[in-house]
Amino acid sequence: MDAAGYTTLTRQSGLMREMQVVANNIANISTNGFRREGVMFEEYISGGQDGPSLSMATGDVRVIDLTQAGITRTGAAFDFAIQGEGFFQLQTPNGPRLTRAGSFTPAPTGELVNNDGYRLLDGGGAPVIVPPNAMAISVSQDGTVSADGAPLAQIGLWQAADPLTLQHQAGTMFSANAVVPAQSAKLMQGYLEDSNVNPVLEIARMIEVQRAYEMGQSFMDLEDKRMRGVVDTLGR
Repeated sequence: MDAAGYTTLTRQSGLMREMQVVANNIANISTNGFRREGVMFEEYISGGQDGPSLSMATGDVRVIDLTQAGITRTGAAFDFAIQGEGFFQLQTPNGPRLTRAGSFTPAPTGELVNNDGYRLLDGGGAPVIVPPNAMAISVSQDGTVSADGAPLAQIGLWQAADPLTLQHQAGTMFSANAVVPAQSAKLMQGYLEDSNVNPVLEIARMIEVQRAYEMGQSFMDLEDKRMRGVVDTLGR
């Protein structure tokens, strides 16, 4: 394969990866706390100076959109939404994970867990526990959890020390190299944050990526035909 073929192939690979990311965004339009992702292309140049150079495009970097999404009222005592920057922290078998999905339920032991059974952590990294016999549960904007008027714990609200280190792990969970307290974040009890995926923009992007991929495929077909023609001509 010649230089043009290699260059187009790397572009096609990146477009295929972007199509997968866009499809995942569309599939999570209704997932509470989901964060839209995009793909960033970067250019790799080989050679240069006095000799020929070869430019290749790779789409390996996934960018997380941290834009605030809409908030929907549920009225449930253990549904929480974050206003501003910040994440909840969960305890998982693979280590602490960050999430904006704030739907929790009390386990039989009183620990607040998400739908996967992962425990919600407070500001000190300990599980948030609510007494099973508590009658009235209230959560203030700073994350302080009170049962029947008595404070119990403070839900930890965190953000990545460097947003560029955020890595999507699974579903609505992320990891980061280091986290710091989210100073400006506010907690809302009885609400859930929506997905920040804009369906119209995402479908439009899918069409653009599909057309770009088809153009690249057409070019590769023409290039293959040209190479075959050269081989046939030289072989006579």
